[in-house]
Amino acid sequence: MNLGNSLKKLGIEQTFKYVYKDPEPNMRKLMDWADKFAGDVFPGQRKAIREAIENPGHPYHSYILHMFQDIDESVMTRLVTNFFINASLIGWPIQEKLRAKYNCNIPWTILLDPTSACNLHCAGCWAAEYGNKLNLSFEEIDDIIRQGKELGVYMYIYTGGEPMVRKADLIRLCEKHDDCIFLAFTNGTLIDEAFADEMLRVKNFVPAISLEGFEEATDSRRGEGVYEKVIQAMELLHRKKLLYGISCCYTSVNYDSITSEEYWDMMIENGAYFVWYFHYMPVGNDASVDLLPTPEQRETVYHRIRDQRSRKPLFAMDFQNDAEFVGGCIAGGRSYLHINANGDADPCVFIHYSDSNIREKSLLDVLRSPLFMTYHDGQPFNDNMLRPCPMLENPTKLRKIIEKTGAKSTDMQSPETAEHLCAKCDSYAACWTPKAEELWEKRKAEKAAQRA
Repeated sequence: MNLGNSLKKLGIEQTFKYVYKDPEPNMRKLMDWADKFAGDVFPGQRKAIREAIENPGHPYHSYILHMFQDIDESVMTRLVTNFFINASLIGWPIQEKLRAKYNCNIPWTILLDPTSACNLHCAGCWAAEYGNKLNLSFEEIDDIIRQGKELGVYMYIYTGGEPMVRKADLIRLCEKHDDCIFLAFTNGTLIDEAFADEMLRVKNFVPAISLEGFEEATDSRRGEGVYEKVIQAMELLHRKKLLYGISCCYTSVNYDSITSEEYWDMMIENGAYFVWYFHYMPVGNDASVDLLPTPEQRETVYHRIRDQRSRKPLFAMDFQNDAEFVGGCIAGGRSYLHINANGDADPCVFIHYSDSNIREKSLLDVLRSPLFMTYHDGQPFNDNMLRPCPMLENPTKLRKIIEKTGAKSTDMQSPETAEHLCAKCDSYAACWTPKAEELWEKRKAEKAAQRA
């Protein structure tokens, strides 16, 4: 780390100490600092944050105060330093330089599976039955992070399996790479007092707890008592003044309940700071197409999330319907890639095909492989940002990608052909296209009116 970057870090640490003394009036000083050093990096996002800070009537004004009042000062300082300084101000220019140098995608974050193991037996998920057969060793994860930082990547997201099965190693990695942020998608049942204290100590680990809905829906899939354990974990994290959020997969069965006002109020009341909504993907030979939302159901989700996040103090991301804000598909290393517990590098956490393994290639060579370069050359896969995915909304494109590159299925239990997977999406894509075109034309008209 050079002297200039060290001074920037010192500046944000001192600024946060100042803000915490009296958050509401002093938050503007934080934005003044950010604008001074950020230059032309993420100007739109910084403008939105400033508006929320300066306008007491803004729905996110209370949200920002909530963060300063209810997150431990040292945790907040570390997370913001690692996110704004390392992942953005330092990391992004490195990524841009390497994108130009190698003419390939360089990710902003890396998703990886520490293990295939899980402590639950959720309906429709094979992880618990498959067991502890696949693991990335501590040394392998450490090396992925080391290579990632050389590419400017300071954000890492754990998936699984259940990442918390490896909680001791996850904490060790937080310690060793204290300049990074680590987020884990977790069922939440392994978060206890001791682990919360470890999170408070290392300061750079953030859980995103998976929920299917309220108690009945969650327990029917994950097992009796799981919902209560999740609520207890959230209460514990809130009491310890730690940052955490929720992860929701919406299907034709639960889309209504998990986008309802009642559900949003529950998340807010339990202290969640963010929620990630994911569209159900029919991945796997036994995946049910009946769980795919209808066009009308997806439209309901689209409108509800946009409405509620405009009114309620909870940061929400709609992974499938928010593509307009990131320019379409972000997989294939454009913003992220996925490395499974066998070391296979998938372009997407939902698209399990690979032509490279991290045990055989460097991370940079993975990103320059035929599969990842085909993603690079093909993005965006559709000009309609409500049809971003090469699988779900454009299945003919994924067929061609796999055929062209010869990528193989990375499902170790029951390999699925690309034809089998894409055939499950054909009808969905055809039904969704007219609705997507209608919504996208309306959205373009809205943005044109805002510019006028």
